[in-house]
Amino acid sequence: MNIARSAGRVSANWLIVIAALAAAAGLWFGARLFTTTTPAPLLPPLQAGMAFPAPREVPAFELDRADGGKLSQADWRGRWTIVFFGYTHCPDICPTTLASFGQAWKKLDAAARERLRFDFISVDPARDNPEQLARYVGHFDKDFVGATGSDEQLTALTRALGIMYAREQGEAGSYTVDHSASVLIIDPAGREVGLLRPPFDASQIAADLQTLARSQ
Repeated sequence: MNIARSAGRVSANWLIVIAALAAAAGLWFGARLFTTTTPAPLLPPLQAGMAFPAPREVPAFELDRADGGKLSQADWRGRWTIVFFGYTHCPDICPTTLASFGQAWKKLDAAARERLRFDFISVDPARDNPEQLARYVGHFDKDFVGATGSDEQLTALTRALGIMYAREQGEAGSYTVDHSASVLIIDPAGREVGLLRPPFDASQIAADLQTLARSQ
């Protein structure tokens, strides 16, 4: 009987050891699985930026550039692209946003500017012809690209990117355009990965743009 009791105690101890080893192995495999399946961050740490949980694919598009060329999905590959939707007759948000980014752009070194581009896309094609767009965008920085397209083209692109715009009629045929104030971040793979949020401080934006230029 003593032997029987002793044998029972030894078996229980071994069961405890086996359970502990199994638990440790489970934790190790779980850690390995978590490590290998956790995706890399879409953006480096930014002061005014917010990364999306997952990248958003950009559909094919083609818009008319202010310089007479075309702006397409292919132009958003190979560099970080900063995209802002607005219009040249905007009384407040657009000029202040472009002024902040223009000031920030001038703070960047040449190497950073090679890794970045800034596109201003007008959602007011009726008034923002190529000449108007070129004058407006060039006022803030000669490197900035202006573009626009038909309402059909703009609607398809803005919906895909999670941006909104809507015209509000005023008196005597005048109108304003309500539009999103955030600035989009497109990664070098051509995916929408985050945004920069107002209010925009030129020094802060310059630091964020420099961080983007140095990543990847």
